[in-house]
Amino acid sequence: MKNPISIILIVVLFCSCSSTNLVFISVKEPAPVTVPPYIKSVAIINRSLAKDENKTIDAIHRVLSLESKDLVLEGGKACINGLNDEFIANQRFENVVKLDSTAYRSFGAGVFPSQMDWETVEKICTETRTDALFSLELFDADTKLNYAAIPVKLNSVVGSIPAVQNNVSMNSFVKTGWRMYDPSNHTVLDESYITKDLQFSGSGINPVVAAAALIGKKEAIIQTGNAAGHVYASRVSPFWIRVNREYFVRGNDQLAVAKRKAQTGNWDEAGLIWEKETRNIKRKVAGRAFYNMAIINEINGNLDAAIQWAQKSYENYGIRIALQYVNILRNRKAKNQLLDMQATR
Repeated sequence: MKNPISIILIVVLFCSCSSTNLVFISVKEPAPVTVPPYIKSVAIINRSLAKDENKTIDAIHRVLSLESKDLVLEGGKACINGLNDEFIANQRFENVVKLDSTAYRSFGAGVFPSQMDWETVEKICTETRTDALFSLELFDADTKLNYAAIPVKLNSVVGSIPAVQNNVSMNSFVKTGWRMYDPSNHTVLDESYITKDLQFSGSGINPVVAAAALIGKKEAIIQTGNAAGHVYASRVSPFWIRVNREYFVRGNDQLAVAKRKAQTGNWDEAGLIWEKETRNIKRKVAGRAFYNMAIINEINGNLDAAIQWAQKSYENYGIRIALQYVNILRNRKAKNQLLDMQATR
């Protein structure tokens, strides 16, 4: 046996890992941005187009980034459509007013602009009878084009024929910038960037064939803009994620029975076994049972009880993963308090 220490370590790790199973649960996360409860209706505008006085600078930027004015306009529209559609779908606000006007403009040229003046914000919200304003401040698709002509030989009935293979690749970096304005307090509640990298490529002996692969660029960028609107809506909307938790399945025959019940979804009966085993005279078994009781209480939504069980598992029996679990549970409890606040409107 050349490496006995390594083999022992592998066996120990294997045994340690096999003493627990994973359970996956859905957890509701608070929105990154807390919207005050008095904001019940919102307006959405596209401010990403350049002002008249900035048209020259914006035109130079579009030439350098291979970006057309129509693409900026259509991409921006797709962004606010995505945000509007997501708000309507998740019913985050009682009323959503989408303004298609291009009267509201900013610096352009791929620059995240300074914020709007509050007089304009208040005017928009008053006219639309809304409490807050979402503004697309920036839409930009910075594109780099690479072209290479590579000599190749084509096989034919008369032998090899010299030819040129045209390789075209295009990388578009789509940027969107957003702000949420609260006119009642003259506060910018949120300011956020969303970026996406798109790649296109094509090749062929005929340059037209090679370039044809890039025709989908415009549609792809517009779709990306629409998706960015949906993504940004999650900044102010709670969302669900899946998390995993470890629970003990080894220690004695009863924990093994509880494991099988848990695997079939019979968590209530598994919980009864774990509760009984918290009185086991073997400290290791009792400590694991205390820990598992924390798991079943989190599954049932009782975080306070889960924290108490996990604390006892660590404090009284030294189950090390219980300490980490206590911190996870306390963090969840704090997030739930924030969720309650965000749900009030």
